[in-house]
Amino acid sequence: MVREAVQFHWTNAGYETMEAFLASLNQDKRKKIRQDSRYVAEANIQFKWLEDEALTREDIEFFYECYCNTYKEHWSSPYLSLEFFLEMHETRSLHFVLVLAQRDGIRVACALNILGTDALYGRYWGTTEFSKGLHFETCYLQAIAYCIKNGVAAFEGGAQGEHKMARGLLPTKTYSAHWIADKRFADAIEDFLGREAEAIDGFVDQLEDSSPFRK
Repeated sequence: MVREAVQFHWTNAGYETMEAFLASLNQDKRKKIRQDSRYVAEANIQFKWLEDEALTREDIEFFYECYCNTYKEHWSSPYLSLEFFLEMHETRSLHFVLVLAQRDGIRVACALNILGTDALYGRYWGTTEFSKGLHFETCYLQAIAYCIKNGVAAFEGGAQGEHKMARGLLPTKTYSAHWIADKRFADAIEDFLGREAEAIDGFVDQLEDSSPFRK
C-alpha cells in the first residue's frame, strides 16, 4: 500500500545569485524575505557554512546544545546522542553542512543540513536566544544560498509548515510503501489511505494556488 504525504522543497532553477532567486518571487514575498534578513543584520548576526574539516567538535557540541534546547522548548526529549553526530561527522558517514550564526564571534544559533548527491536536506535547528527573523534566515535562506553557491539542485525543507512557501519552498508529494500482515488491519488502513490521498490532492492544489513565485 502506498501512502502519500507532502513536504516542502526548493528547486534550483539555475539561479546564479541569491538576488536572481529573489527576483523570481512576487513582490510581497520578496519584501518579506528582505525584511527578515534586515532584522538579522541589524541584530549584528553573521553566518558561516561549515563542513568537512572546517566543522569542528566544538561546533558540533554547540549544535547539540541547540538541538536539545529545541526539544526541551517543545516539552520533548532529544532521541539522538552527541556521540552519534560526532561519529557521523568523523567517519563522513553523513556529509554535514552546518549553518552557524554568530554575533561578534559568539555562536547564537545553527541549523544542521545533510548534503546528498543532488539535494541538501534540512534537519535540525536551534538557538540560544530569540532574534526576529533568525529562524527563517538560518533554516531556509542560508540553505538556499548554499545551494545556489554550490550548484545543488534542491533543498528539501521537510514536512509540515506552509510558512515555508513564503521562502520559495513548494509543496511536493512524497510516497512511502507499506505491507501489513493482518488482512483486517490492512483493509482498514487501505481504506484510510484512499481517503487520505484525496485530501492530500486537494491540499496540494490549494497550496499551489498560493505560489510565492511571479506569474
